[in-house]
Amino acid sequence: MRIWVDLTNSPHVLVLRPVIDVLRADGHEVEVTARDFAQTLALLERYEMPHTAIGHHRGGHAASKAVGLFSRSGALLRWSRGKQFDLAIGHGSNDITVAAKLRGIPAVTMFDYEWAKVQHSINCRFTKRTIVPDVIPEERLYSYGAKGKIYGYPGLKEEYYLSDFEPDESVLDELGLDRSKKLVLLRTPPDVSLYHRLENDLFPRLIELLAADDSVQVVALPRTPEQREELVKAAHSNIVIPEGAVDGPSLVALVDAVIGAGGTMNREAVALGTPVWTTFAGRLGAVDEELLAEGKLNRLEDLDGLEIVKRSGIGSDRIRRDPRLLAELALGAAGI
Repeated sequence: MRIWVDLTNSPHVLVLRPVIDVLRADGHEVEVTARDFAQTLALLERYEMPHTAIGHHRGGHAASKAVGLFSRSGALLRWSRGKQFDLAIGHGSNDITVAAKLRGIPAVTMFDYEWAKVQHSINCRFTKRTIVPDVIPEERLYSYGAKGKIYGYPGLKEEYYLSDFEPDESVLDELGLDRSKKLVLLRTPPDVSLYHRLENDLFPRLIELLAADDSVQVVALPRTPEQREELVKAAHSNIVIPEGAVDGPSLVALVDAVIGAGGTMNREAVALGTPVWTTFAGRLGAVDEELLAEGKLNRLEDLDGLEIVKRSGIGSDRIRRDPRLLAELALGAAGI
């Protein structure tokens, strides 16, 4: 079987890499396309994953997103001409969904945050299967056109793609971090996403608080060039801003705390046993609702409540799940 996978954001590289490995190990031919956004292409290079780079992010405004969808879907449509794919897979990629629909290719969409309404209204209607964590109530997806084609999986997606992962401590030396200090990994807000438009001054105040603490060293991972510029201008001596893609999962596992305004890196921290706080200002999804209720994720609403403690070792109480399940759920869309 010939399978097409499209990656539009850096977390998708991590999520779908083991799925691609399973598919290839089973004898399927897999081709990968990728959008130039965040660290997507750099991570593909880091993991030595062959791919074809097509298109780039057009910005966070609704009109820009519409132009980007039209432009990149058209580019994917032209690229896929004559390739005879049997299945298309994306993790929230509208572009491959539209192109696959026009090509008559059965497609699958995956996601774990249910309130990205515009994105899901396209993907759920145009694909044959919607693969999500089973904690998401199915009725939340019905208005997107997913009724009758929802396939749930247990646990976090991070527990699947990190199933065979062991942290590499060399990433700390690579970034020149002082292991005697409390290490904090900071993930900036997804400010180009339509579902995260609420004003939130907590994050800049958090940066100022951490920068003033000599016992702390921060690794900040910006999502966009604009965010990088803002952090560089701040020029705090104890904030490290990596130049390129880094071994994110190893950093998550080895630091003393993760503070993030998004989702994937926070849930990696949960999966790897690292204390984690969320500053996400949008509407919480079912996955985070459950993690908060279980005390596995902390919501940072008041900086006075933030207490970072130096850990004596990395988390060992992990749930490891077989990514083959995700591959099999996707193959089902092609009748396998």
